[in-house]
Amino acid sequence: CSAILLLLVSSDGFTTTTTTTTRRTRTNVPIGGSFVTHGNSYNGRVSSKTKLGATLQQESSSSSFVLTKDQVNPLVVLGEGGAKEKWINAFGVWVIFVSLITCPVWLVGMGLVHGTTSFLNQQQSNDNNKDNNNKQKQKQQQQQQWDPNGAIFDFTGKLWSRAWLAMNWSYPTVTGALQEIGERDGPCMYVANHASWLDIPVLCTILDPVFKFIAKGELSKIPCIGHQLVWGRHILIDRDDRRSQLRSFKEGIAWLKQGVPIMAFPEGTRSPDGRLMEFKGGVFSMAVRQKVPIVPISISNTHAVMPANALVPVQNGNKKLSIYVHPAIDTTDRTEAELSELVKSALLSKLPKDQHPLPDTENVTE
Repeated sequence: CSAILLLLVSSDGFTTTTTTTTRRTRTNVPIGGSFVTHGNSYNGRVSSKTKLGATLQQESSSSSFVLTKDQVNPLVVLGEGGAKEKWINAFGVWVIFVSLITCPVWLVGMGLVHGTTSFLNQQQSNDNNKDNNNKQKQKQQQQQQWDPNGAIFDFTGKLWSRAWLAMNWSYPTVTGALQEIGERDGPCMYVANHASWLDIPVLCTILDPVFKFIAKGELSKIPCIGHQLVWGRHILIDRDDRRSQLRSFKEGIAWLKQGVPIMAFPEGTRSPDGRLMEFKGGVFSMAVRQKVPIVPISISNTHAVMPANALVPVQNGNKKLSIYVHPAIDTTDRTEAELSELVKSALLSKLPKDQHPLPDTENVTE
């Protein structure tokens, strides 16, 4: 149980957030719009499931699912009254139960895949060493390694994410330019808003077949998720260490050169209240360097399902959680500042009103 708790309290979303927004409070201000398909992946046809997802997203953009503390009705309050106060309610007890069942299975699965592929690659490496004079053959054999990009290994984490979300009635609705993921030819950089720990398993429901997270280095110490990041060779970064930043940049470039997309959160950290924050500098540098497109992804309402002051989700995400995949943004002849504005505009266009930044009060005139 302690391992699961460590997993869920990782990262830096410890700021206590107080809100008085009531659940599903309606507003007459239209934020979203009707769903429009992009590209040719559906030959002009929109399925009933996609129409339903678009309706749910439009509905969620004009309402808030955030709960007050009284509505959450916590059974346990850790660090009560402090800056790191954490809640667990009745639904959270169920989430912990599901985690205790599924995480050991995930860990065993990772171990089996990692051990098997490591053994097979070692055997292949030993065979290669017997023929040191044939460099061309060695190069070909290296390219034919078992699971060279970790796609099979990473799929264990995707299976866990999908099962865990489904068992917690929190599988997201997905709409938008879906061909940017399933039918993309070549690498890209995925970027998304970051409002909750829940964003990570939610993204794992759509990003196939393989991608690499840019994640904080301290996550490598967390059970299960640390194994996934380290054994899966994801990009770990320490933002306070210049050498770590340079190493992470080189790792990201290397993955893009191999045709593997990377996934980054431009805000650099989780938003304490779900509202989109300013982007960190240099976040798009890898995409600009390799001239790969950027695919923005709007994630809605994870901050309501698992807010910063909750140890685990406080409510299910059914008909609340949604993902919108935007058309790719070409990086050719564009500065990082221009790309930042384009990405921010795209993300906000499909986020609910309570995830938009608050107005700058210094610039508001009476």
